[in-house]
Amino acid sequence: MLRQRFVLDTSALTDSATREAEGFESLCVGINGILDIISDARLSYDISCYVPYPSVYNELRDFARNNGCDETVIAKIDTWLVKKTPDRYEVKIPSKIFYDYVDYMRSRINKGMTVAEDAILEAATECLFITSQSKDKKKIEIEIERDVIGSIVGKFRDKYRTALRYGILDSAPDIDVLLLAKELDAAVVASDMGIQRWAEQLGLRFVEARSFPSIIKEYLHHKNK
Repeated sequence: MLRQRFVLDTSALTDSATREAEGFESLCVGINGILDIISDARLSYDISCYVPYPSVYNELRDFARNNGCDETVIAKIDTWLVKKTPDRYEVKIPSKIFYDYVDYMRSRINKGMTVAEDAILEAATECLFITSQSKDKKKIEIEIERDVIGSIVGKFRDKYRTALRYGILDSAPDIDVLLLAKELDAAVVASDMGIQRWAEQLGLRFVEARSFPSIIKEYLHHKNK
């Protein structure tokens, strides 16, 4: 039987949609439950789940601790997840991928610029309208600060985040996940759209975080028949 390997992003254990699908009551219960499934798969099928070290490993441990998970959860992270530093010097990435990424980033930056320009135009228009409706300078300042600026900044942040972050790799752990999966010829497990997009570009198998527990349980189901 072909040995299965998976490289886990932090979201593979922390994704809220996964918790909902599996019926876990809280973040810590969810991490603990998924690690139990991983341990069964490791013992029954020798299925290995890797995390890049130290980037994703530290991120995952810190996330668990900062959310009040007990030492049992931390111990399971150390026991059942294989820690490995990706070989950043030897893993080969086609230059076409690099070219496509730069081109894609340029398009996202341009979208972010358009969002910023729209927000500035909206703010200027609203301020001119309020100014034209009142002669009370103090009242104008209060109204602009309270109603206009807060509302427009809030909308701008949401739109800018969507425009700039969708489908991009925005952290070192993201890149480490892809490099390690490429090195091991493993499947990537994540809920991050940027990781998914570039995993597909690299020809890597991708498993959505919310589907991962049910996939492993399917292996175990057939083992127990």
